[in-house]
Amino acid sequence: MRDLREKRAFICDMDGVIYHGDRLLPGVAEFLDWLVTHDKLFLFLTNSSERSPRELSQKLRRLGLTVSEEHFYTSALATASFLASQQPGGSAYVIGEAGLTNALYEAGFTMNNVDPDYVVVGETRGYSYEKIEHAVHLVRRGARLIGTNPDLTGPTEKGIVPATGALIAPIELATGSKAYFVGKPNPLIMRHALKKLGCRREETAIVGDRMDTDIVAGVEADIETVLVLSGVAQRADLPRFAYAPRYVLDGVGDIIGD
Repeated sequence: MRDLREKRAFICDMDGVIYHGDRLLPGVAEFLDWLVTHDKLFLFLTNSSERSPRELSQKLRRLGLTVSEEHFYTSALATASFLASQQPGGSAYVIGEAGLTNALYEAGFTMNNVDPDYVVVGETRGYSYEKIEHAVHLVRRGARLIGTNPDLTGPTEKGIVPATGALIAPIELATGSKAYFVGKPNPLIMRHALKKLGCRREETAIVGDRMDTDIVAGVEADIETVLVLSGVAQRADLPRFAYAPRYVLDGVGDIIGD
């Protein structure tokens, strides 16, 4: 654990690591205090595309933590950056929340439900058959299919709920098109995170609750990996994967020790 505590920077997932829905997880406040006290660089890197960094900062404030906006980076921001680099000034039909649409607007994209360049899907509670049907028609007419992240499920205080990977699956099946996912474990978002931190991979650790996104992202980016069992993954799941995290902890509070 000494090697882990000596890392200069920490990339932390949020859902299942920092909170479940509107419930702060044990040890999080102490972990954040430790990061600040020891002058660590840190970035909350979430595959959720629902909220902007400002909204995430405000959410943590409601939960009793003060973290400024520059410490957050989302799959919505990474998706918007990727699409702007692929087709500057392009257009999209979006199935998602304000965090995603605002990120696309700020990247110079316009919303288009007639002949968009892309159909972009993220987490949303405004999911409907009509939106799926329209997305299928657009993709079959040539729009490219993009998912903010590949997560099939996500943890909340009420239990596991469907996430982007599950929401986009009917569109993939009905069109025969395979979505391109920008969020973890895509190396794109990991490079963005390291650049935002201003840190080298050797100086950094990633902390997450999912083997199929957080841990594989760290493994493929050659960043130290920490799996916490406070979210999706359970210890019994580990033998199913061909790769393993360096550390397996009950929660982020275990990083700082006694």
